[in-house]
Amino acid sequence: MSDDIASLSPAQKDVLKEIGNVGAGNSATALSQIINRRIDMDVPRVSIVPLSEVPELVGGPDNMVVGVFLRVYGKAPSNILFLMPKESAFYLVDMLMGKRTGDTKNLDFMDESALMEIGNILSGAYLNALYSFTNISLLPSIPALAMDMAGAILSVVLVQLGQMGDHALVIETEFKTDDDGIRGHFFLVPDSGSLEIILSAVGVE
Repeated sequence: MSDDIASLSPAQKDVLKEIGNVGAGNSATALSQIINRRIDMDVPRVSIVPLSEVPELVGGPDNMVVGVFLRVYGKAPSNILFLMPKESAFYLVDMLMGKRTGDTKNLDFMDESALMEIGNILSGAYLNALYSFTNISLLPSIPALAMDMAGAILSVVLVQLGQMGDHALVIETEFKTDDDGIRGHFFLVPDSGSLEIILSAVGVE
């Protein structure tokens, strides 16, 4: 997988970006319904990066982040990792829990559950988009959540992911609300052979 994922053609990247755009639209709709506020969400960047460079994408290894990790099962097994800065996570919790902006200073059990549900929604939206393009049914595991320095979270996750391959497909998403924005990084790391299955299913090899 890692040999191929790093050398995708422009056509292959276009397909993956389009899948990401559809998934983003699905996510925005679902989130808007949950908090009863308009949320726009786009995909400003789709890229392939070595796993070793992932910490730099989220502000460096010492930056405090919240991470949601899911294993994806099915014909094209993969891993999903969603990372966002601590401040963005707190802002999102305030919106989800009906608090005033700035009220959340730490995450309690309910806050963590809300964020894990967001991870579920984002993953489900992306996997549904993938299904609409490929007819490949993929099911996410129960999400795991952690808040720590990016380097600490990634050192644990990347040990797992490193057994799968050396590169990740990064879909950098941006949530937009009326008064502020939330930036996060959505990582899809296909198992060996999974990316080829996905691209073959959409007719791009």
